[in-house]
Amino acid sequence: MYMAIKHIHLLCVALSGLGFLLRGLWVLARGGLPRWLPVRVLPHVVDTLLLASAIALAVMSSQYPPHSTWITAKIVGLLVYIGLGTVALKRGRTQGVRAVAFVGALAVFGWIVSVALTRNPAGYLAGGAG
Repeated sequence: MYMAIKHIHLLCVALSGLGFLLRGLWVLARGGLPRWLPVRVLPHVVDTLLLASAIALAVMSSQYPPHSTWITAKIVGLLVYIGLGTVALKRGRTQGVRAVAFVGALAVFGWIVSVALTRNPAGYLAGGAG
C-alpha cells in the first residue's frame, strides 16, 4: 500500500509541477489564465491528491514535522511556493513581478524536490555531489 501511495504522490508531483509551469508560461505569454474549466479545476484536484498522499505517507512512515526536519523543510517550502505561485499566476500587478515570482516559485519547487530526494532540509543548497 505504501508503494502505491508513493507512486501516486510522485505522479502528482510531476503533474503539479508541469501544470504550474504551463500555466505560468501561459500567464506570461498571454497576460492571464484561460477560462477553460479543466485549467481552473484540474490543478486543485491534483494538488489535493498530492497533499493527501503526502499526509498518508507521513503517517505510514511515522515521519512528522518537527521530528523529521526534512519534512518540516518541505512544508515551509510548500508555503513559500504557494505564495510565489499566487503572485505569479494571479496577484502580480505587472508582468515583471509575475515573471520574478514565477522563476522564484520554480526554484522553490526544484528545491522541495531536492529535499525529498536527499532527505536533507537544505536540499540542493547543501552542496556537494549527490
